Amino acid sequence: MSLYLSQRLTKFKDRLRSSMGDDLSTPEARRRAWWHFQLFDHAFLRLWWTNFDKVAEGVYRSNQPNPKRLAAYKKKGIVAVLSLRANADKSSWLFEKEACDALGLDLRVATIYPRRPASADELLNLIDVMRAMPKPFVLHCKSGADRAGLASVLYKLAIEGSPIEEARPHLGLRYLHLKSTATGVLDFIIDRWIRRNRETGIGIEEWLRREYDPAAIFADFKAGSPA
Repeated sequence: MSLYLSQRLTKFKDRLRSSMGDDLSTPEARRRAWWHFQLFDHAFLRLWWTNFDKVAEGVYRSNQPNPKRLAAYKKKGIVAVLSLRANADKSSWLFEKEACDALGLDLRVATIYPRRPASADELLNLIDVMRAMPKPFVLHCKSGADRAGLASVLYKLAIEGSPIEEARPHLGLRYLHLKSTATGVLDFIIDRWIRRNRETGIGIEEWLRREYDPAAIFADFKAGSPA
């Protein structure tokens, strides 16, 4: 495919993606949002694959749940949901918010990112939000592999006080997280803290407040520097 045709196709997909999925107010808008959810958010891939697992007592992780799965979580006793995705008023959020409201699930948001470091304030806010969540709760991102993995590691370290050997596997291949890709920046964050912890004994929250530099971490990761 020529560069010209490839660019035209990309622009067409971007226009199509932005023209649907942000409204549930009419039957036609809901139908378009449903297709947006299935095709652009890849909900059809998550019909049977949930990436669901236990993080700690009363804390679970998964990929983006659809309304049917949220109802199943409610039946299992889950009372709250934490989304790690940006609240962008697109189909995934609209269907999730509608379902949680109908089911009486407490839906909260703490946005982080899969391919770049969140700020110190964002990571500390995530820890604070997780600490305050009603239990049992489930946290999720889109695939349940990367952001959910980092959040799970932070929960184990900061809130449970778990050893790194117990927390670190939540960022792993078992959940389809690949350290060798751009999402490896999340591993780099944790590995940088591990090094400082071994040198000084500094805890993860104190490190985030005092030493964490997302711009420097991102630059070192892209340069291939050791954590």
